[in-house]
Amino acid sequence: MRPDYLIVGAGLYGAVCARLLKDAGKSVQVIDRRPHIAGNIYTENRAGIDVHVYGAHIFHTSDREVWDFAGRFASFNHFINSPIAVYGDETYNLPFNMNTFSRLWNIRTPEEARAIIRRQVEAENIGVPRNLEEQALSLVGRDVYEKLVKGYTEKQWGRDCRDLPAFIIRRLPCRFTYDNNYFTDPFQGIPEGGYTRLVENMLENVPVTLSCDYRTWRASHPEGAGRVIYTGCIDEYFGYCFGPLAYRSLRFETQELDTENYQGVAVVNYTERSVPWTRIIEHKHFAFGRQPSTVVTREYPDEWQPGKEPYYPVNDEKNNALYARYRALADKEPSVTFGGRLGLYRYFDMDKVIRAALDQVKEWL
Repeated sequence: MRPDYLIVGAGLYGAVCARLLKDAGKSVQVIDRRPHIAGNIYTENRAGIDVHVYGAHIFHTSDREVWDFAGRFASFNHFINSPIAVYGDETYNLPFNMNTFSRLWNIRTPEEARAIIRRQVEAENIGVPRNLEEQALSLVGRDVYEKLVKGYTEKQWGRDCRDLPAFIIRRLPCRFTYDNNYFTDPFQGIPEGGYTRLVENMLENVPVTLSCDYRTWRASHPEGAGRVIYTGCIDEYFGYCFGPLAYRSLRFETQELDTENYQGVAVVNYTERSVPWTRIIEHKHFAFGRQPSTVVTREYPDEWQPGKEPYYPVNDEKNNALYARYRALADKEPSVTFGGRLGLYRYFDMDKVIRAALDQVKEWL
């Protein structure tokens, strides 16, 4: 049968659209080229621990409707993201807060911290920042930049901070309280049972075909679909006719360790450029696990090329202009809607993905 909607991609955006459309009485078919659902929020159970296979994902939002919608498909625990940063043999709290500043400068009060940052910013004497380094120095001064921003950022992007555009860091929030809560959103947590179960519940009674890409499906379904919701790479959809858009990729090394507690926290950032990984994730701490062993993942930034998984769009002037050309082609496809981070060439937090899907389906219905 010709479905009303073909959804290409069983990640969060596609799953939300599928659930809403199915509930509205529409016929829906979901396909995904991967052998599993849930896209990059896919979790799998190892040693009784829900492992975030494609990197740490922490759900947080200020949007009550989004929180309530997600809560239909999973119960969320009360996990609060409080990562730490390691620089040499020094350990700092994140985000930049009074615990960070006290460790850096052996001070106690917000007034002292503000004064040090102000003096360091003034000493740089930067007018209009010409690059990311100058932008960061003009926001937080030399100490925070050198120990907690520079190396991590250069690893992420594979380039020196002086060779990166200033707009990548629009702000570096400094919180002058002793609060290690990374996010300020009122609703935060991790779905109990993992994100795969969350998406699985969203896709209940929706036909899903895995290990199937769009071209393969079209070849065996000449009748097509009423509308296609495409969440893959927009440049791939058009055969890279203008050339590929740029991304940063990631590489993961995951191992089970015969110890109960490896690092004492879910996420540790390593901010020296000489350390090849950007962070180590200990998955059990997302769910307050007490298993006798643990699973850790080292996350390495990686140069992207076709064939690798695209994670972060490189939204510089060159690539945004290239995306605009693909967007113009997309606007000429009346029965295809492009969504998600790959379809729209934008990085989205999970709550923004759900919000975009909710709004899009409301518009159709």
